[in-house]
Amino acid sequence: MQVLRTPDERVDNLPGYPFEPHYAEIDSGDGHGTNLRVHYLDERAERPSGETVLLLHGEPTWSYLWRHIIPPLVAAGHRCVAPDLVGFGRSDKPADRFDYTYQSHLDWLRSVVFDVLHLNDVTLICHDWGGLLGLRLLAEHPGRFRRVIATNTMLPVGDQEMGPFFLYWLQSSQRSNPFSVGAVVARNLRGSRAGVDPRVLAAYDAPFPGEPYLPGARQFPLLVPISPQDEASQANRDAWTVLEKLETPFLCAYGEHDPVSRLHGENMAERIPGAKGRPHVTIAEAGHFLQEDQPRQLAEPIVDFIGSTP
Repeated sequence: MQVLRTPDERVDNLPGYPFEPHYAEIDSGDGHGTNLRVHYLDERAERPSGETVLLLHGEPTWSYLWRHIIPPLVAAGHRCVAPDLVGFGRSDKPADRFDYTYQSHLDWLRSVVFDVLHLNDVTLICHDWGGLLGLRLLAEHPGRFRRVIATNTMLPVGDQEMGPFFLYWLQSSQRSNPFSVGAVVARNLRGSRAGVDPRVLAAYDAPFPGEPYLPGARQFPLLVPISPQDEASQANRDAWTVLEKLETPFLCAYGEHDPVSRLHGENMAERIPGAKGRPHVTIAEAGHFLQEDQPRQLAEPIVDFIGSTP
């Protein structure tokens, strides 16, 4: 496996991102002993509450997405762990897009959070592909998790209606040249693109110096199960058999204007026992990247939910 690594100088001193980097070394699983260096944030309160919060980003962002959400959680006493998925952020990036599969992403994430960091009693906050991975981990290791907050995400099994926006994104992710993470974020914000700080958009692009660093971001949309025969469809169906019996406290917080996953969030709230009777949140004037659109309106219900489910 050929692996690329983003130069540190590209991702140092980014606006609003003062966090110290941490790294975990994991086996890539390529059968040749290749290791991957995975970056994660690990921010801790001076007076810890004992709660560990795992924040999982999605496509095509990285832990920079959580920069406004982590400080209020730490201020509330919680430890926040936010990894960059392999292929994103400061984590290593396999150069061949076919090294990225649904199962390999799941195995890499499991290695980091359970085998290296040994996280237990986890509060999971998952967004976009962070849910496609995090909800699988939840179903396969339910005893590791204390509560869940799902934001603009789903766990598809291949028989759901994805809608025209996803089909547009599927084509755009493969054909865009250049592929700009910052541009993707900007297009999906409620505010006008002209009102977005260009330094923030540049920060989203910073870990990706050029096309050789982008195969993970290009491949993710192709891994979403869109037919019952897709690679992960059966495993996700198996996960749903667990989730539909799960009493773990579960909160949905979705953007009012998210074009793909909001309806799937409503479906999760109905199907998962631990979500029944919870004060699920629809955040006004927020689109897919609600962490950018309305960070305070997202952080507040998360802090309240953790505090109300000891």
